Amino acid sequence: MTILALWWLTCGFTVIGHRGDPINEPEETLASFNHAFSEGADYVELDLHVSQDNVLVVSHDRNLERITGHNAIVSQTPWATLKTFKQANGEPMHSLADIFAYYQDKPQTKFLIETKKTKKGNPKNMEPLVAALIKQYHMTNRVMFHSFSLSSLQTLKTLLPTVPRIFIAGSLKRINFETFTTSTGVNISSELVNAQIIKQLHAAKQKVYVWDHMNESASRWNWLVNLPIDGVVTNYPATGKQYQDAKTKATSKRISRDVTLLSNYQVKSYENPYNLTLQKNTVQPLTTYHVDHLVWSQGHAYYQIGTNRFIEATGVNPTNEVVKVSPYLNQHLQLKADLLHVPFYDQPYAPTALKHELLPKQHYTIKAVQIINGQLWLQTKQGWLKGHDVLIDFDHNSANWRAYQQLKPAQKLAFTTIPQPKIGQIPVKKQNKWQMLAYFHYNQVIMKSIL
Repeated sequence: MTILALWWLTCGFTVIGHRGDPINEPEETLASFNHAFSEGADYVELDLHVSQDNVLVVSHDRNLERITGHNAIVSQTPWATLKTFKQANGEPMHSLADIFAYYQDKPQTKFLIETKKTKKGNPKNMEPLVAALIKQYHMTNRVMFHSFSLSSLQTLKTLLPTVPRIFIAGSLKRINFETFTTSTGVNISSELVNAQIIKQLHAAKQKVYVWDHMNESASRWNWLVNLPIDGVVTNYPATGKQYQDAKTKATSKRISRDVTLLSNYQVKSYENPYNLTLQKNTVQPLTTYHVDHLVWSQGHAYYQIGTNRFIEATGVNPTNEVVKVSPYLNQHLQLKADLLHVPFYDQPYAPTALKHELLPKQHYTIKAVQIINGQLWLQTKQGWLKGHDVLIDFDHNSANWRAYQQLKPAQKLAFTTIPQPKIGQIPVKKQNKWQMLAYFHYNQVIMKSIL
């Protein structure tokens, strides 16, 4: 476990309910916040304006007509009037003090607070008012700030230096090193974000939060969850929680290698390794890819072979090992003479023994091969077997046999039968053109990779 901890990284991210859960409840009401928390949101996001008499009011809009039906601007109206306005579910308008008082004894609830400022930086007293309430209700460890106003974040840095400050970047042009002297993170639209931008921001010690445009779809989530983001501001906290759970349980490892699929069948590809959304295109046998991520999810290992494209790692071998393992593909195997039985396994990675076993006088065709830490694994229609438990029935007229003979003794990972069985003794199913690999030679893989 210590070795894994050094090499593997967890893949989780923070789920932030945008204005609570605005799809199911009126935005920025207690009902909306409660619903978001009940669905698994780590934080809820809320917006602040300052009333005419210096009360912090929770509202996205400065004019409350859309929310309450009253054509009233928060900064021009006293709190005594504002708190009489009803929202769509009958709740009154809330102050930040109301919210903090309600959730003060619910320590699992946390808040992402947006300071709404004009282009001239008004209201000037918002940040001191916010800081005072946070200290009064002992919420320092339960809040984060985000804002389009860098000057607002600069003031908050002075007042509450330990509270995270996230700069909302409406445009990539607004992100620069001056920003990073104030911010601890960047909130960026899903339309602008990509893996390279995230890598650069992380290198600048900035966390990356992503927001979408009220129309999140499964395809957008399948893409987004593949990025190394730190958090998502979402209108669908329940969906965010589902992907968070799946990704949090996964681990990833950065690698850089060429790999080749050594099987006689096509394999499925997925949009991500977390919920296994299938893609239309399959991966053909003997195909070579360059990979830079290995993800362990739901008990299986997956290689990322392209943008939003993953395949299960079983049967996929480092290309520089192909010469050692390719001779066994499409040959036949049987149990070693000194063994009575050996179990089949479900997979070579974290293998679990299956109920059925390989017995004497049973012969199976090898459908795929795998090498892991120097150990050979062979797949049959019954499951996977360890190479050192079996004998290989080579066809002495095949290129596979000649390739095996050319290996150095230390490279030969399985023993062969002597004498060889007659080919006619082993039934072979009719095969597609790409499956006819009985005389396959590893040079085909190398040439396919080059071409």
